[in-house]
Amino acid sequence: MSATNHFQAQKLFDVKGYVCVITGGGTGIGLMAAQALAANGARVYITGRRLEVLETAAKTHDPSTPGSGSIIPLGPCDVTKKDDLAKIVAELESKESHIHTLMCNAGVGGPKSDPSSSSATDLKKTLWENESVEEWGETYKVDVTAVYFTTLAFLPLLQAAIPHTRRFAPSVLVTSSMSGLMRHAQAHFAYNAAKAATVHLTKLMSAEFQKLGIRVNSVAPGYFPSEMTAKESDAGNKSFLPDEKVLDKGHEVPLMRAGEETEMGMAVLFFARNEYVNGQIVAVDGGVLNSVAS
Repeated sequence: MSATNHFQAQKLFDVKGYVCVITGGGTGIGLMAAQALAANGARVYITGRRLEVLETAAKTHDPSTPGSGSIIPLGPCDVTKKDDLAKIVAELESKESHIHTLMCNAGVGGPKSDPSSSSATDLKKTLWENESVEEWGETYKVDVTAVYFTTLAFLPLLQAAIPHTRRFAPSVLVTSSMSGLMRHAQAHFAYNAAKAATVHLTKLMSAEFQKLGIRVNSVAPGYFPSEMTAKESDAGNKSFLPDEKVLDKGHEVPLMRAGEETEMGMAVLFFARNEYVNGQIVAVDGGVLNSVAS
């Protein structure tokens, strides 16, 4: 009779001894990911532009809990600057010989303009006057270009994990968005276009970097509480997204609520542990893409 103990959840999602890095790890989805990984044994280095936010995030985890790992501030770092990326890689190399997972999570929302007018003159006026070429460029620089260069910066540390694991264990997890998979502009053309590019960048890096023994996948979140969606966070770096805000998006949200942080945690652990998953974009969106053209 086949044994079933190797299917126990604590074994399937055990990341004890893993070393992980998360950009934008101090709040929102990045912090959800950090807590999920740390709760299951990983040493998680979080980076971002605000050191005080990173330090607060680190305090949300109790490393004395049996079987748990730790959350460690790294940086600060502006992921759009090569010098900053090189600096945190060097800082990490002084502490770790390799990393198992890199989560490229840092992102910005970009400009928003309501495209609902049926008058071409009015629509042009709204979009033309409320958005700038510079804002579009900044959105792309953070949400796409920085993902590429962040991944490049950590490639050697990722590949160095292979002797410590099975062949395709090292992985990059890119935070894209369901917004990059739909035709609904959601009043932010720049963000949706950038996230669509992030989705394709994930596929490109997956195909090109598999020869290094490194997997690249993307989680495409729906509506989760974060500083981007809720516009604020509390003293513990957590945000709250009321149901009414989720339901007022101009399209259906079948589950009629925001995603829960544990649901994002499940997705992150899946990508970190499942070595047979490579080049995939998984939407964790409450079914939104079933009701919006994609």
